[in-house]
Amino acid sequence: MGAIRPLLMSLAMMVAAEAALADDYSETIELFKNAGESAAFFTGSYGYAVFPTIGKGGLIVGGAHGRGRVYEHGRPLGDTSMTQVSLGLQAGGQAYSQIIFFQDKRAFEEFTAGDFEFDAHVSAVAITAAATGTAGTTGASAAASGGKKDATTAGVYYKGMAVFTIVKGGAMYEISVAGQKFSYKPRKASSR
Repeated sequence: MGAIRPLLMSLAMMVAAEAALADDYSETIELFKNAGESAAFFTGSYGYAVFPTIGKGGLIVGGAHGRGRVYEHGRPLGDTSMTQVSLGLQAGGQAYSQIIFFQDKRAFEEFTAGDFEFDAHVSAVAITAAATGTAGTTGASAAASGGKKDATTAGVYYKGMAVFTIVKGGAMYEISVAGQKFSYKPRKASSR
């Protein structure tokens, strides 16, 4: 029984971590649904990839990385990761959420074919929004409020994709999506 207890504890922690990660995706999707700039894209897009947190930092040479999930018609289909290396006038660090909408099946399949990279013409619409969370002895809570809720949609599709970002914290002189490289891995049928 002594050897089983640590194993059960580890399994319980893994399940809790997976549930917390699932909540991160749900909360991030709600945040983008409540932001005027990106809200309309949920009803008209074929699918989307959501990244709850991308960390970015640099001083002349910079980098960014984040993990995300890909959805087809609102249903999770696979996992994705983003990596970016940049060189140029930049300083600081920040964390942000990002969502990429796919206008049609062609754009979705292009992204999920394996490795995908944005070209230099892709730009992101930066949304003013806030996300907060608290934890204490009485429990934990999280809230998200979309900024500019009544704003008209500001994003446009470029080659079948539209990108939106919400800064979560930090300060950085530069923000761009050019040079982002994505990898995609389908989820197993039992985890859909």
